[in-house]
Amino acid sequence: MPALGLNPDRSLGWLRRLLPVTARYRMSFAAASAAGLVSVAASAAVPLVIGRGVDAAASGDALRLWVIALLLLALIRLASGYAYRFGLFRSAHCIEADLRKLVYERLTELSFSYWDRTQTGQVISRANSDIRSIQLIFAFGPLVAMQLVLLLAGTVAMLALSLPLTLVAIAPLPLVLYVGIRLRNQVFPLTWVTQARMADVAMITDENIQGAQVVRNFAQEQAQVQLLAGATQRLRWAGIATADARARHAPVMEALPRLGLALVLLTGGLLAIDGAVAVGDIVAFNAYVLLMAAPLRMIGFVLIQWQRASAAAQRVFEILDESPEIIEAPSAVTLLAPQGRVEFNNVTFAYASSAADSHSADSHSADTASHGSTNSSNGEPVTILDGFSVTIEPGEIVAIVGRTGSGKSTIGRLLPRFYDVASGAVCVDGIDVRELRISDLRRAVAVANDDPFLFAASVRDNVAFARPDADEESVSAALADAAAEVFVSELPEGIDTILGERGSTISGGQRQRLSIARALVADPAVLVLDDATSAIDSAVEGRIHEALRQRRSNRTTIVIAHRLSTIALADRVILLADGKVAADGSHLELLRNVPEYAEVLTHLQHQSRHLQSQDHNNPDQSKVSAS
Repeated sequence: MPALGLNPDRSLGWLRRLLPVTARYRMSFAAASAAGLVSVAASAAVPLVIGRGVDAAASGDALRLWVIALLLLALIRLASGYAYRFGLFRSAHCIEADLRKLVYERLTELSFSYWDRTQTGQVISRANSDIRSIQLIFAFGPLVAMQLVLLLAGTVAMLALSLPLTLVAIAPLPLVLYVGIRLRNQVFPLTWVTQARMADVAMITDENIQGAQVVRNFAQEQAQVQLLAGATQRLRWAGIATADARARHAPVMEALPRLGLALVLLTGGLLAIDGAVAVGDIVAFNAYVLLMAAPLRMIGFVLIQWQRASAAAQRVFEILDESPEIIEAPSAVTLLAPQGRVEFNNVTFAYASSAADSHSADSHSADTASHGSTNSSNGEPVTILDGFSVTIEPGEIVAIVGRTGSGKSTIGRLLPRFYDVASGAVCVDGIDVRELRISDLRRAVAVANDDPFLFAASVRDNVAFARPDADEESVSAALADAAAEVFVSELPEGIDTILGERGSTISGGQRQRLSIARALVADPAVLVLDDATSAIDSAVEGRIHEALRQRRSNRTTIVIAHRLSTIALADRVILLADGKVAADGSHLELLRNVPEYAEVLTHLQHQSRHLQSQDHNNPDQSKVSAS
């Protein structure tokens, strides 16, 4: 049964917004609650039975009936206690699982622009610890509700025994309520701060794990340790402040019921001397006061957990309430048998400044580095493409060339609709990509970039990721066309070798070839190689392009490249400048007739040699080879 979403009314409290998620478990909660009420009734009856047994013993009557009653009550509590605790915890874990699924589904729907402005560590923290905080309130909140019912039942039983003793026993309760409210008011803001600072620690930890090579390359280990230490210090402060609030209030909340017990013993003793109450009643009252202590102790815990769950829910809702910017049109067109004709018609596109500032070379920031139409430092959108128009026919191999920041990589992101254009249109086979089914579009357009992500799985699973039902022949053919079959065969387990996280156990060039093979397995009509051969030897690169040309000639290939050897392999070259096409023709034609093209090539070759020199001097990059 699929999980339901949140109530979209953001003016409601967090618990009411979760009702559509929790409603599917209402029968389980009802059954557990019924079992809990039976357990409460049995627990409330125990002190009465004990009191009557004491009176019976004092008068010399038989105790067998009361002993049997106590045994039966114990069995009832055992069975009903198991039923309601198991039912509640099972339902709470199911709600937790549904929330995790909802969050993950929403994360898969959110546009790339969301990730441009969001820190991964924050998302991980919300998807893990915050959801767990919500789960705990569903697990323990109903338990405390049962305890409060027990408190009410005990009060009614005490009233039936003696009104004066009841008033004495419950006299401290208003003070317990007052202390509990003070604790709640202090803990709520601290809980929000704690959750946020836990997310900060998770973010720094995640970045240092993912960026371990960069940290070591620049000898910044101690600086990052200090950064993490600062975050943990701030988290420690919030945790200690919360512990201080609990330490000052919780003992008071636990001690006040014991004051009631002392008053019961004093008043009850005086009443017993006067013959107003029986000894058994005093024993029963003593048991009831002790029984009331457990609910009062749990009130503090639940108040704190409630505030934590409330803060956690608001943070989780921030994800679930986020609306995807890339949405499929209700009347989306199915793309049948795509031919691979690509058109950019007077396209204008701008990144938000946060996106422009959050990426590295030749990602967004590279595309924005030298384009000065807007100023990202002022928080304004950064225009990358401005009236860009080009048509690429099916089967063409076209290279996109331009200076850093000219918008080359942006073209590769607009085509599969990772972003939507501000104006103009991007078309595949004459259909605006905004009118196509997104799944059809992304099956028709595959992108391989310079820093591919590989999963900690086998080579076969990584290559077949784009098409899990691909047979062995298709995977082998893709590896051969990506010039990867030799090095894969030399791995310890061949194609079944498990790669390290992000493919860390193989070189950069090998990762790129597996990425190209993965794209080829998808059998797209349009293949975008975004500097996807930058770490591959030029001779091996030539083999890959020859395979693409000979065995996959029906595929449109867009090559975004910096290296002259890559550019020269294309049928046609498009020169980008100022967000539009500056020149269009073959490599030799542009070299002869367009001086700016030669200047751009010189600049790119200098940049490429500089990067290669950095890699050569960086021992952490020693695995990057053409092997």
